[in-house]
Amino acid sequence: MSANAAPESARFQVVKNREGRYSLWPAHKQPPAGWNVVHPSGTRDECLALVSESWPDLRRAAPVKTRAKLQLGLMFFGGMEDPASRDKYGLLLDCARFADANGFSAIWLPERHFTSMGCLYPSPAVLHAALARETEHIRLRAGSVVLPLHNPIRVAEEWSVVDNLSGGRAEISFAPGWNAADFTFFPERYARRHDEMFAAIPTVDALWAGQTVSVPSGDGSTAKVRIYPTPVQKRLPKWVTAAGNPRSFERAGEAGCDLLTHLFDQDVNELAERIRLYREGRKRGGHDPAAGRVAVTLHTFVADSLDEVVRHARKPFCNYLKSNTKLLESFAASRGMAVSLSSLTPEQLDEVVGFIFEKFYRGRSLLGTPETCAALVEELAKVGVDEVACLIDFGPSPDAIRASLPHLCRLKERCAAGPAGINPAAR
Repeated sequence: MSANAAPESARFQVVKNREGRYSLWPAHKQPPAGWNVVHPSGTRDECLALVSESWPDLRRAAPVKTRAKLQLGLMFFGGMEDPASRDKYGLLLDCARFADANGFSAIWLPERHFTSMGCLYPSPAVLHAALARETEHIRLRAGSVVLPLHNPIRVAEEWSVVDNLSGGRAEISFAPGWNAADFTFFPERYARRHDEMFAAIPTVDALWAGQTVSVPSGDGSTAKVRIYPTPVQKRLPKWVTAAGNPRSFERAGEAGCDLLTHLFDQDVNELAERIRLYREGRKRGGHDPAAGRVAVTLHTFVADSLDEVVRHARKPFCNYLKSNTKLLESFAASRGMAVSLSSLTPEQLDEVVGFIFEKFYRGRSLLGTPETCAALVEELAKVGVDEVACLIDFGPSPDAIRASLPHLCRLKERCAAGPAGINPAAR
């Protein structure tokens, strides 16, 4: 934490629920319902030490056995604007502080334009600059920067600022984009957006490493430019966001990037095949096939009981699907359902959305209890996934999301692998 950060952001309280489980919570915030304060204020290290002493089950917990430690991060993608609120980013800040204090791997922020669903995230670099001053340890990732919408030199500059503000915690996942309306910035790039993205990644990489690039100057000459400030990290940790196209997985590997994907319109078996293509692509590109990281985005709401999950998550998730027509249609198509949303009556649309919710609920999401969700996490680890990016802001109320975080923390503890068991102070 920087010296300029708000002092309260470095203070935490220890809270405990009726099951005897402990968690850290920002000291200046009221804990979620069902959690009582057992230690009102302290540094992160002081609070972790108290938890370690007070919770013997933490040291004895048997993690799910996976091929390697599978991490959990938080993904934001669907945030809506509340016109009556002056604190549009309060939930994001609270979740980031909680995740940082409780050993989550990363905060993923998207780039979204011109849509009410997701309208809080037009600039992940700006938001991560704010989170850099509110957190100490957690990785700050773009999920994603739509590279064809930008000058790659400007991308390198902006994220170097984030890297400096955070002490070297910035990472970028590059995406080609998919909404034609987004390309009002560069409409001529839409048709070749995938090629534009892969062509620009080496420029960002070179500038990050301190190299110069030659570009046209305003007077018609050629200028050699490098970026300032100099990034803290010598090498930019870079990802590529790939959806359903197998070739995108191959190209991500060939470029030597890590891989961010999802289970929206592919199941675990299809994902396993595409991870294989990604590893083969790395080998073709001259990169270590086993070195690339794979992260999978899953809609997430974890609670004590399935009834609680359905009560808080079902209606928001169905509304989320209705507002994302391309996601809805592509998922239906992947299940053999040819759906034209404009031709459906409201009742038929509700029926389709309800069917899709059940599919996600029963095997493509972390909508459940820590115990019911662990099976999918273990399955993902077995096919080569290293991290789950937990998409939490798809529509549940902010208070419900805040209250779910300690339960998600339980899932993280359950799914951490390693012979030494769970170590709350481990990073």
